Amino acid sequence: MERPGAGAINSNECENVSREEEMSEEFEADAMDSLKDMPFATIDIKDDCEITDAPHINLERSKENERISKDQIKKRKKKQKGYQPNYFLSIPITNKEITRGIKILQNAILQQDERLAKAMTSDGSFHITLLVMQLLNEDEVNLGIGALLELKPFVEEILQGKELILPFQGVDTFGNQVGFVKLAEGHHINPLLEIAEAAKRTFQEKGFMAGENRSFKPHLTFMKLSRTPWLRRKGVKKIDPKFYEKFISHTFGEEMVHRIDLCSMLKKKQSNGYYHCESSIVIGKRPIGLQDLIREALRRERMGLKSKVKQIKELLLKPETQARIRRELLEGRPASSRPDSDPGDRVLQAPPRTPGPERGHATGHDCSARS
Repeated sequence: MERPGAGAINSNECENVSREEEMSEEFEADAMDSLKDMPFATIDIKDDCEITDAPHINLERSKENERISKDQIKKRKKKQKGYQPNYFLSIPITNKEITRGIKILQNAILQQDERLAKAMTSDGSFHITLLVMQLLNEDEVNLGIGALLELKPFVEEILQGKELILPFQGVDTFGNQVGFVKLAEGHHINPLLEIAEAAKRTFQEKGFMAGENRSFKPHLTFMKLSRTPWLRRKGVKKIDPKFYEKFISHTFGEEMVHRIDLCSMLKKKQSNGYYHCESSIVIGKRPIGLQDLIREALRRERMGLKSKVKQIKELLLKPETQARIRRELLEGRPASSRPDSDPGDRVLQAPPRTPGPERGHATGHDCSARS
C-alpha cells in the first residue's frame, strides 16, 4: 500500500504549483516584452559574449597571460551586459501604397480582435531598422551624427549610382509575438545587407556598442504584443495566424530608399508620428527640396548650440568659476554696500542741523500763546 505523500502531490499542492508556474511564465514573458518594446523587432536576450565551450588552455601559456585573458573576458561580458540600444538607423517607409495596405491589414485584424488596437504600429512610424546602437549622452549623439555622415560614401560605393528599391510581399511573425510585412526576395537583398554591415562597422569603429547578436533580417513591423502586456493576463499570448491568413501572399508595394535617419527610441515622436530624428543622409538621385536643406541646416546648427550651452553650464558650475565671478562683481562696489562687509566698520553720521532758536529761549509769540 502506497503511503500518502510519498512522491504524490495532493490537489491543493498541485494547484499551488500550477499557479506558481503560471506566475513565473507571466513574469518571464513581461521581462521579455520590456526588451522587445523597441523599434527593432527582436534582439537576442543571450549575452553577446556567452561562452558555450570552455577554451582549451595551452599548458605552456604563462599564468600572467591567463590572468589577462580572464580579465578581458570579464570586462567584455560586463560591457555587453549593460547594452540597451536607445538609437537606431531607420529607412522610413514613405510610399502611400504600402502604408495604405498595412492599414487595411491592421483593420482586418482588429475586426477579429479589437483588443489588439494598442499593439498596432501607429501611422507615420513605419520603417526598416538598419542598425541599433547605444548613445549615452549628447556628445555621443553628435559623434553618431558624424558616423552617419561618414556612412554616405560607403553607401554610394555599394549602390554604384543605382536605385535601391525594396518590394514588400506577404506577412509573417517572430515567434507569434511581432507581426511584420516581409521583404520579397530578389537582387535588392545583397546591397541592403552590405549597407547594414557597413553601418555596423562604421559605428563600431567609433567605439559605439552597435548591432545585434543575431543576423540582420530586414522587415517592416506592423504590430507587437509587447505593447499590450496586460492582454497576456487575459489569455492573448500570441498573434493568431488566422488573423492575417488572407495577406500571406499580398503585395504591398515598393519603397525606393532615399534616406537613412539616425532616430531616438525614447525621445518624443514628431507630430507626423515618426521618430525623433537627429540627422539624415540622402540616398540616390531623389531631388532634395529647399525645406529639406533648411531643416538639415537648422538641425546641425541646433546640435552645435546645444553642445556649446552644455560646455558653458559645466564651466559655470565649477567652484573656481563661481568664486571668480563673485570677486569681479564685488570689485566695483563701495565697501559699505558689499554683502560681506562688517556692519561695525560702518560710521553713521548725523544729518546737518538747520539754524534756528535754541531750546529754552522762546519768542514773544510763543510766550503769549502759553499765557
